[in-house]
This record gives sequence, C-alpha cells and structure tokens, in this order.
Amino acid sequence: MVRVLTIISFLVIGAAGWLYWFWKNDLLAPLDPQEWWGSMELKGGDTSVRPFKVKFSEEMIVDLKCRLLNTRAPPPPLEGVAFQYGFNSLHLNSWKEYWAQKYNFTEREQFFNQFQQFKTNVQGMDLHFIWVRPKMRPGVKVLPLLLLHGWPGSVREFYELIPLLTRKPIHGFVFEVIVPSLPGFGFSDSPVRQGMGGPQTAILLKNLMERLGHKQFYMQGGDWGGIVAADLATLYPEAVLGFHTNLPTVQHPCAIALAGLSFIFPSWMVDPEVVDRTNKLRLYWRAGGYLTLQATKPDTISIALTESPLGLLVYILEKFSSGTNPGLEERPDEGLLEKFSRDQLLDNAMTYWLGGTTAARIYADGFQDRMKRWRLSIKSTPVPTWVLQAKYEILYQTPAAIRFKFPNLLNVTVLHRGGHFIAFEEPEALAEDVFTAVKAFTEFHERK
Repeated sequence: MVRVLTIISFLVIGAAGWLYWFWKNDLLAPLDPQEWWGSMELKGGDTSVRPFKVKFSEEMIVDLKCRLLNTRAPPPPLEGVAFQYGFNSLHLNSWKEYWAQKYNFTEREQFFNQFQQFKTNVQGMDLHFIWVRPKMRPGVKVLPLLLLHGWPGSVREFYELIPLLTRKPIHGFVFEVIVPSLPGFGFSDSPVRQGMGGPQTAILLKNLMERLGHKQFYMQGGDWGGIVAADLATLYPEAVLGFHTNLPTVQHPCAIALAGLSFIFPSWMVDPEVVDRTNKLRLYWRAGGYLTLQATKPDTISIALTESPLGLLVYILEKFSSGTNPGLEERPDEGLLEKFSRDQLLDNAMTYWLGGTTAARIYADGFQDRMKRWRLSIKSTPVPTWVLQAKYEILYQTPAAIRFKFPNLLNVTVLHRGGHFIAFEEPEALAEDVFTAVKAFTEFHERK
C-alpha cells in the first residue's frame, strides 16, 4: 500500500510540476505563415501547380541493381534469435534477389502513376502531392480530405485506400483527396535550413490547401502525419472541419499522468477490451532506439541509408515489422509478408531511395528544445475529432486523456486488428471509419 501511495504521489507531484512549468511558459512563440525554406535566390519564383510523374530512370535502375548485387556478406545471426536483434540476416538474400531481379520497375512505375500527381512551390520548396478529384452525379457531395503519412511510410501507404474514398459514395458523399509527400520525404524538396518541425509543416500544408482552392477541409493522419495534422488543427481551427487520426499523441501533463496510472492500474483506468494495450513500454524499449538517433544525429544515419539500398530496406522493414505487430520479432519466418506483399514494401522503400533519405530530420526539427516554447502540445482545439485505435498501435491513450487536447472528441473506434500502418494494412476498415467520422463531423457543424 505504501508503494502504491508513493507512486500516486510521484505522479501527482510530477503533473503539478508540469502544469506549473507550462503555465509559466504559456506564450506562443510567433510563427511566420510565409517563412521561406528554400534557397533565397529562388524567392518569389514560380508557384504554379505543375503535373508530375514518378520516373524510374534507366541510370537509377542500373545503379540500384549494381549496389544490391555487390553487397558484402552480413554477419550470421545468433542461434534461435529470430528477429529479436533486428532484421535477421538469413532473410537478406531473398529481398536482395527479388528487388534486383523480380521487382518489375516498368510495372511499378505505372502503378505509382495511376493517380494524377503534381508539384508546386510553397514557401521555397517544391511539394509533391497526389490529387484525385472524382466526378460525381448531381446530388453527391465531394468533400476535400488531406491525407498525411509519417515515417517510415510515404504516400504509397494510401494507394489501396484512395479508390475506397473517391469512387463510391457513402452517406451521400465521396472525397477529393490530396496526399502530399511531407517535406524531405519521397518526391518533395527538403528545407535548406533547420527548424521544419510539426507547426511549420502544418503552415506549409495549410498554404498548399488554400492554393488548391480549399480554405476548409477534413484531415486524416497517423504518426508524423497525425502530429502535423494536430498542429494544423490547433493553429487554424477555422480551416479544419474535422480531424481523424489513428495515432493521437496528446502531451498534456494530465494526459501523461493518466497514461502512468493506466500503466500501473490498467483494470481501474481502461475498459477490459483494451486493457492489454496500456503497456507499450516494452515495445518502445525494444524498437524505439531509432527515435533517439534520428532526433539527435539524423544525418549520420541518412548517409548510411543513402549509400546502401539494402541497408535502407532492412532499416525500414524492421520498423514496419514492430509497428505492424511486435510479436513478429519472435517468429523465425517473415511474418511481415502475411500482411504485405514484397512489391508493396519495396514500393515504399523506392520513395526513400529516390529522394527521401533526409526524412529522418523531422525528428530532430520536431523535438528540438525551442519547439517546447510553442504550447501546441497542450493547447486545446475545438476541431471535432475522431480516433481509430488499432490493436497493435505503438501508443495507446484513453479517451479521457485525448480530451485534454481535443474536447470535441466525438468517438473512439476500437479495432481488434491492425497496427501502426493502418492505411496500408486495413484500408477497408480505415475507409469505413473515415466516412463514418466525416458524417459525424458534418452533423456536429449542423448542430452548431
């Protein structure tokens, strides 16, 4: 009993300390809505929206195959270790041979280009985005939806989802989807100076949506996409009609205290159907080392990943494995292939090989100390919000914790399958939930 009281007292004192610190530092640092992130020589240049197509050049393909086929033999894994020490090197050859000899670059290029894509210069950077505008019969509404990916994902995560959102009306509407590659990811430019964190990216994307004719829109995002979308909703609540996320990351001190209590007393704090989701500390301990590395020295790992396509691939695959289901590391086979095809995972890796190896910088810029002065992490937003919680998501927060930032949380959908990459893993489930959420968002605004 004394131990329990000690723990509770520690949490209460810690939460009080956080509240005091935040109260003493409550002013938001000014954010420039037109801050320039590109070369100063190009300031004031072309801002038109230009068609874009993914191109796998012959030179790139030859170079990639040469690098794949001339790799050194890796050290053998420990006996019986499965994937617990990271990617098991016994499985490297199958991936290397498939990428070099069976991955059909012509077909995959065509696959990437099945949706209309564009680039436009926003605040000094060329941003790449997919833009699908469905043509519907009269009476069917077309609602703008901004879809945001994270790391180590890409726009490729949404390719199976996009047709489900744009082709068949549900509740009397479909979506016009805009799917940008975040700055430094995939086919978008990287900023030339530091500081492009969540709030700055949010401003960039709000300006992009306005350029495309949308002063108000809906959003869906997870991982960094969810963080950026939450910042956008906080900075510009009048622009966001509704926010759907599969990974809320509420950092309000009271939410953190609730997370601690949920970890210590799970049966008291959460519903029985999700009580097994409260202990995510082991997953972070086993798989979270990349976060510290990328938040401190992102360019070190970026150099390594730029040199070796096989190194890049296994670095990403290991994160997909732990994010899809942490239990996969205990299996000696590649359980990841039960959820995804090799082509799907290699498509995603291609977006990084073609230009996204600076994406790790978002961790350094997103977590730097000066970001803490912007109280966006605790500042509440009136934007109506809907959360989808998959079984193996890397972080779990209770509805009570989420409401400290999103008081208009309309619902939390509990999904008993799926993991961190839900758009990639369960596109049908995500599409259904997004339609249901947006219907609730429209009803929310009608009541207002």
